[in-house]
Amino acid sequence: MNMTTSTPDEAAPLAGRREWIGLALIALPCAVYAMDLTVLNLALPAISAELQPTPSQLLWIVDIYGFLVAGFLITMGTLGDRIGRRRLLLIGAAAFAAASALAAFARSSEALIALRALLGVAGATLAPSTLSLIRNMFHHERQRQFAIGIWITAFSVGSAIGPLAGGLLLQWFHWGSVFLAAVPVMLLLLLLGPTLLPEYRDPHAGRLDLASVAMSLSAVLALIWGLKQLAEAGANGPAFAAIAGGVLMAAAFVRRQTRLDYPLLDLGLFGRAAFSAALATYALSCLAMFGVYIFITQYLQGVLGLSPLAAGLATVPWALSFVVGSLLAPRLAQRWPAHQLLAAALLLAAGGFLLLLGSHDLATLPVLIVATVAMSLGMAPVFTIGTEIVVTSAPPERAGAASAMAETASEFSGACGIAIFGSLGTLLYRERLLAQLPAGLPADSIAAAGATLGGALSAAADLPDAAGKLLLQAARLAFTDALHAMAVTGAALLLIAAVLVRRMLAPR
Repeated sequence: MNMTTSTPDEAAPLAGRREWIGLALIALPCAVYAMDLTVLNLALPAISAELQPTPSQLLWIVDIYGFLVAGFLITMGTLGDRIGRRRLLLIGAAAFAAASALAAFARSSEALIALRALLGVAGATLAPSTLSLIRNMFHHERQRQFAIGIWITAFSVGSAIGPLAGGLLLQWFHWGSVFLAAVPVMLLLLLLGPTLLPEYRDPHAGRLDLASVAMSLSAVLALIWGLKQLAEAGANGPAFAAIAGGVLMAAAFVRRQTRLDYPLLDLGLFGRAAFSAALATYALSCLAMFGVYIFITQYLQGVLGLSPLAAGLATVPWALSFVVGSLLAPRLAQRWPAHQLLAAALLLAAGGFLLLLGSHDLATLPVLIVATVAMSLGMAPVFTIGTEIVVTSAPPERAGAASAMAETASEFSGACGIAIFGSLGTLLYRERLLAQLPAGLPADSIAAAGATLGGALSAAADLPDAAGKLLLQAARLAFTDALHAMAVTGAALLLIAAVLVRRMLAPR
């Protein structure tokens, strides 16, 4: 038995040309979905110049897409099980294409915010629908694992090429071109999807409980917004109020699910050890990765002094390693049981986190690149094989809901990682900086330097050469200390996940 969580299926039928072409077809919208999370950032200056949004409106233009994707994942996963996964995917693709075309020609900030919200709702159909369709298209375990590796790679490639594609489009075209790029991909899906993709629905599904939809959306939006506020503005009353409200709404949502004949969220899935272990491992890994990544990107520019282009190029090995690891994971899964493979991968990733301790004020870039490559190679099997376990440990008729729960866990954990690691790291940075600052610096320079590393760099540029150099050195040392602390914390989380997966996925 290669996977300890399911019955061996060496006798299962192999997928043919139609299924592999169908996989390529559904990988395209997944890449577009990921691109839309990053591509807009480069267009913000042009959007600001033309639409003249207020600072609040500009934030909503950026954030509303991700908020509504996270908020509707559970609803869309369950809806796909009820009305048909292919049907929901095609409906979402049509809505995504229409909203993208309209957003490209938006003439006001309010219109662009509304259309970005519609894009978020449509985008929430893509991940759970495509992942649950893979379960129906690939019945052989080895092929299914490889297909999920391709699926995850599509998201990674989309995130990686988003800024590059956006930069090329903006070099030659209007800012609306970053939205129009999605239209032909979605039209291709609408054209070929009915022929290449199978349909599947739960024949015994009941009606969709609209009250549960509203409660889940409210809980997710409140929690994500509160965590984001903590990461951006530090501890503040509105952020804690939103998080508290989200927790209370989530508790009410869970309680309602236990009383429904056809719940939006099947809590019975958590009674399956394989499902719970894989989901928890996935969540802990995302928590650690997102939390440490935000420090690495700042370290490249603020401490090592790289230009934005050079810093972007320095992350390419990380992205490529994740792609390679995702594609190799299914082959490794044929050699080792899941609990051994995932535990080893988590240990490798933890080792990559600890390699970051080799970075200091005299660090060379290769040290950090080797560390991030080890992190990616270790994380990729966790995401690929862990996602496969989540989907296949659920009954086939609940695959859409299970897929949505995996994606929701990723969104929540990523937001928590950014908020928690960001807050703790900033606090540590500030304490270390204040302890090392030379006497006699202006109060406004100290305040700016204590807020962020970027603030310290700006403050240092405005000071006389000697004082500026001392402030710059202190800020870089303090930030490096914060990075080290967060790396150790991330490694500890991965070690906990390794112990968890070894115990809960081991054959009994």
